[in-house]
Amino acid sequence: MKRQKRVVAIHDISCVGRCSLTVALPIISAAGFNTSVLPTAVLSTHTGGFENFTYRDLTDDIRPISQHWQSLNHSFDAIYSGFLGSFEQIDLVAELFDTFRTDDNLIMVDPVMADNGELYSVFSPEMAKGMAKLCAKADIIVPNLTEAAFLLDAPYISRGYDQKYIETTLKKLSQLGAPKVVLTGVSFEKSKLGAATYDAETGDIHFLFNDCIEGLFHGTGDIFGSTLLSALLRDFSLADSTQIAVDYAHECIVKTVELDQEKRYGVCFERAIPYLIKRLGL
Repeated sequence: MKRQKRVVAIHDISCVGRCSLTVALPIISAAGFNTSVLPTAVLSTHTGGFENFTYRDLTDDIRPISQHWQSLNHSFDAIYSGFLGSFEQIDLVAELFDTFRTDDNLIMVDPVMADNGELYSVFSPEMAKGMAKLCAKADIIVPNLTEAAFLLDAPYISRGYDQKYIETTLKKLSQLGAPKVVLTGVSFEKSKLGAATYDAETGDIHFLFNDCIEGLFHGTGDIFGSTLLSALLRDFSLADSTQIAVDYAHECIVKTVELDQEKRYGVCFERAIPYLIKRLGL
């Protein structure tokens, strides 16, 4: 019997609203992996669509947790970081990467900090520079178009771009240090939405899409990243893993629309987990 792979997800906990750890933990666990968590912050709700949310920064807890894991000789097959609770956490997470990196584990960074052309309200502009340094330590990074612009200190272009622009952006992102890049929120026509991938080692570029459903759906980036990682750990190729992630995110949105759920609470990923398990061949 094969040893069960072990993953650590480094994200915040939003107590209400399906995003970050409240989607990463169940999705990666459903994919069959032993999933540990390292919370970076605790929020009463996620930051999209809610006002006056509480916010507790857990920066001071990261190093002691890491040190305890070291004392246990703990190891991980994958390390997956997302929303960081403060600028100071960038160096702490980079330190954790160095501590737990092995010759064959996978480090994935989703540089969660911005969307729709703007940084999230809890972050300052220096976050982008720090996040670029963290991306340099990753094996794969998963920015959206807004985050890509901040990482590259480039203008944000939301529409009207062509395939060459995306290909150039992918290659520039890879030059930050990560050999594999998945750029999300890519669309060349109104009816399709998806992602683009680049593998610097092979030069391969792929574009993966599904039907676009109009509306703002919170938490889909975290669902995408968690699914992507799960598929990669199931030994799917980068392109196939990305297509699975695109399709699962789409399926979650479909379920949300069908059930007429309030969008600010996130999408109904729970109802679509059987679809994901089938796609992963479990």
